Amino acid sequence: MPKEVGQKLVASNRKARHDYHIEDTYEAGLVLTGPEVKSLRAGRASLIDGYASIENGEAWLENVHIPEYTQASWTNVGSRRRRKMLLHGQEISKLNSKLRESGYTLVPLQLYFKDGRAKVEIALAKGKKEYDKRQALKEAQDKREADRAMSTKGKDW
Repeated sequence: MPKEVGQKLVASNRKARHDYHIEDTYEAGLVLTGPEVKSLRAGRASLIDGYASIENGEAWLENVHIPEYTQASWTNVGSRRRRKMLLHGQEISKLNSKLRESGYTLVPLQLYFKDGRAKVEIALAKGKKEYDKRQALKEAQDKREADRAMSTKGKDW
């Protein structure tokens, strides 16, 4: 069987970019069971309510929904269980010191396979205020209108 190459996106958390200012991103491996991997390969996962934490020098991914694989029997585990993330010790200590500061959190952005291995992209983020969200939406709308105006400018109808 040929080795899997490249990157295959399983789930994305687009709302996180709307709700948080992304400071820094990290790629972490995941410790999963067999049925969880099968479920991910079927493209079934949700990062909506997920977050990451650091306890006792270990990084954990919590509240991420990976549904049970229906063909597995007694080997299935809980769909929202804590999953260990694999990060370097330096990265964990750096994230831990940042998380102690006020307002910082770890948010999962993407869940994907990279060269056949399950990975999660987590972000060190600060929550946005409501007015920041409105301002970001207005800027995106203005940019869309400007792009639309520029694309029709050179055309003579």
